Amino acid sequence: MKILENCNLCPRNCKVNRLKGESGFCKSTGEKIKVAKIGLHYYEEPCISGLSGSGTVFFSGCNLRCQFCQNYKISWEGKGEEISVKELADKMIWLQNEGANNINFVTGFMYIPQIVEAIKIARKNGLEIPTVYNSSGYESVDALKLLEGYIDVYLPDFKYYYDDLALRLSNAKDYKEIALNAIKEMLRQQSKNIYDENNMIEKGVIIRHLILPNHVQNSKQVLKLLKNNFGKQVYVSVMAQYFPVFNAEKFEDINRKLTVEELNDVEDFIYGLELKNGYIQSLEDNEEKYVPNF
Repeated sequence: MKILENCNLCPRNCKVNRLKGESGFCKSTGEKIKVAKIGLHYYEEPCISGLSGSGTVFFSGCNLRCQFCQNYKISWEGKGEEISVKELADKMIWLQNEGANNINFVTGFMYIPQIVEAIKIARKNGLEIPTVYNSSGYESVDALKLLEGYIDVYLPDFKYYYDDLALRLSNAKDYKEIALNAIKEMLRQQSKNIYDENNMIEKGVIIRHLILPNHVQNSKQVLKLLKNNFGKQVYVSVMAQYFPVFNAEKFEDINRKLTVEELNDVEDFIYGLELKNGYIQSLEDNEEKYVPNF
């Protein structure tokens, strides 16, 4: 895979030769795929998990590596095992046979060429359920174009409006511009959300936003930006499941859970914007349950 000889799959543009064992910001190297967990996952949006679960593939490594990452064991610490493209394709068929509603690639940008090849093989072998690309939103448009025709549903984050916040918490000052352009490309590929008779998504884009404590204004500006760029009909999933983990204790402003007042403030703002489609997550006592056991 020639692109891995001078890797520019993501906006970091590290240009390392992964085939010679070099690694860039995401720590991915070699031609094989490093995965941390493959199985049914029940804590995605209702139209993705449904009753029988989403067939998730959690990839190791990340090009964003947020200071508060709930999946830090794989994004920062790189926990996982290497598998081949053929093995990934076989796992996709296995997940389908287990009753998965879809195949959900979680933070897989660094393996886009391998994912495409695996989907080709899996489809030849009978894969029929939708494919989901679940990402941080910090994506290269050129790399996303490689996925056209192979990804049915895009599930990107839109984390930050403010550049200084993106720089401090994810070392990505250009996050807003990058994520906005990435989502425009995703919507070009999948311009309309389509659901089956059970209200499970088959095609489309759902944009996620995680509310951070003490940063309600960031959330409001993100939501306003999404509405202004994509209209009232854009599908948005607003998440309240934040809890301090990993390096969050080093940052006083994010070293606690959300309050009811913060969530209500964002919820009222959403209704004021007249956004029509999506989800708002409620506050719970055990947000940790959403994190897979790696």
